[in-house]
Amino acid sequence: MRYLPHTPQDIAEMLERTGHASMDDLFETIPEKFRINGEMDLPQPLTEWELNAHMEALSQEMCAFPKNKIFLGAGSYPHYIPSLIPYLAGRSEFATAYTPYQPEISQGTLQGIYEFQTMITELLGTEVSTASHYDCGTALTEALLIALRKKKKLNKVAVSSLVHPHHRQIINTYFAPAGFEMVEIPMAADGTTDLDAVAAMDDIAAVAVQSPNFLGCIENLGRVKEIADSKKALFITSFTEGLAWGLLKNPGSFGADIVAGEGQSFGISQSFGGPGLGILTARKKFVRDLPGRLVGRTKDTKGEEGFVLTLSTREQHIRREKASSNICSNNGLNALTAAMYLATVGKKGMRELAQINHDKAVFLRDQLLDAGFEPAFDRPFFNEFALKAPKGYGVKRQELKKKGILAGLSLECYYPDLKNHYLFCATEVFSRQDMENLAKEVKNG
Repeated sequence: MRYLPHTPQDIAEMLERTGHASMDDLFETIPEKFRINGEMDLPQPLTEWELNAHMEALSQEMCAFPKNKIFLGAGSYPHYIPSLIPYLAGRSEFATAYTPYQPEISQGTLQGIYEFQTMITELLGTEVSTASHYDCGTALTEALLIALRKKKKLNKVAVSSLVHPHHRQIINTYFAPAGFEMVEIPMAADGTTDLDAVAAMDDIAAVAVQSPNFLGCIENLGRVKEIADSKKALFITSFTEGLAWGLLKNPGSFGADIVAGEGQSFGISQSFGGPGLGILTARKKFVRDLPGRLVGRTKDTKGEEGFVLTLSTREQHIRREKASSNICSNNGLNALTAAMYLATVGKKGMRELAQINHDKAVFLRDQLLDAGFEPAFDRPFFNEFALKAPKGYGVKRQELKKKGILAGLSLECYYPDLKNHYLFCATEVFSRQDMENLAKEVKNG
């Protein structure tokens, strides 16, 4: 982005137009006690090459992939991105400041969104998909808000404690000013959601679980569906690792009413936690309840096929008070990137890639068990898993960071009962040597 500074003459002309004597007068509405008096304590300016050297030095302090080996997971995953994906997504036709929707000039953009919706519904086994949302946490919250709108007399939802902790924080942020309540479903001894606890709950608008859950364990979605139906509540499920559905039975086949997910694994770089891609898809009966945008395929007056914005239940297109959501953000370029990735990998490639992820995670788990770790749970998992660490591992983990290895996420801050437990992840980007080297480092103490 170009930086165009204003000249003193430009500033004087603008102040004259606004009726202010100086730049400081622009801030006169801010109370005096909140203003900074005097000069700010800032470092001296740097030349361009000095600034570049400074930024490079700062980057070296970060433990980032691929220079470092990050065995973390927990909602953000390192995956191989085919070189054609960033090339195509970076073309000027796609990388625009805003996504246009006028069908007479935006057929390419609209078709890209339509293809994304189509592939997401095929992957997840649902009927309609929006395009798209900020991240999984906001998409999941929107799904729960749909349930509360449908069940008008209820103000409570049941959410698994094994849904990503950050996503539960987002839900609480949305719910607090609206007077809604999120009841957390406890964790069972096997690392999955305690569904017996849900069976004892009453007056809930929805039951929401994440699968694979935050600990990597695969939930019993069939049983969740049965319990939700018995409570006349909506069955909502979420996920953070989309590649899992290349191998696992998809949530739509279990009868999920609404599915929220994170699409970062579909060709989007980690970039220190962002950007993400919120996926929100559902059964067709909820099509008019979904926030965001839906693109449809139609024919014009000449009978030629085209694409149009069929539904857009958000505040910028209809009256604000009638909008399904006033907060949902559309990560359009990320949705298009995901569509490019899914089309490139294909159905067969998705399955093969998912199998590789699963197999590498199993290999890493076996290596760490041989190195002195203990299994935390005896449940099927996808590409991440929890283990109990040997004595003194916390110190060893800090030493490994200095060697460029970030070995697992401590779970104690999220789940106090899991003291000295760590969450590990392995994807296709890790070699056998990477995983054996980690186990060797741990074993040597």
